[in-house]
Amino acid sequence: MDRATATSAISATGRVFAMMDADGDGVVSAHDYLSRIDRTVHATGRTEGDPLVVTARAEGRQAWGAMDSNGDGTLTFDEYDAWVDADKFDNICRSALGSLFDLADADGDGALDKAEFTMLRTALNNSPGNAAAAFDALDADGDGWVGRDAYLAAIRAYIVGDSSPMGEALY
Repeated sequence: MDRATATSAISATGRVFAMMDADGDGVVSAHDYLSRIDRTVHATGRTEGDPLVVTARAEGRQAWGAMDSNGDGTLTFDEYDAWVDADKFDNICRSALGSLFDLADADGDGALDKAEFTMLRTALNNSPGNAAAAFDALDADGDGWVGRDAYLAAIRAYIVGDSSPMGEALY
């Protein structure tokens, strides 16, 4: 990876880390990370018994357990930056983020409209304006929908330092 790409990747991971650090104390705690699920469940109006909520909670706990590899209940930026990569996204984060997408997908068709997308990303600690701009960046064909695979691919691209107009708009 060249220096510009490395700098971009570090900036991207720093911005994602800051978004996960819900209380802004410089570390991501288990509460910071797992409260993303709580906020999404609340925003969608789903109940705890909903199979999608059960799945999202299980996927979130699994992802947190992998990220918090030393089991101390916190994740520093250096720990996160050393941990996150394409393999971790593909094998851990993709499932956790996909399960949150599924919570927001009210009709279960595998796509979100702008309101659903903005609600999801706001629940995940992005500003509503950034979320709306990210939707517009990802909805390249202008059909008013963002599919699950395109959404996850855009997040992956941003995390690994590739071009992601959605990621740039979100963070």
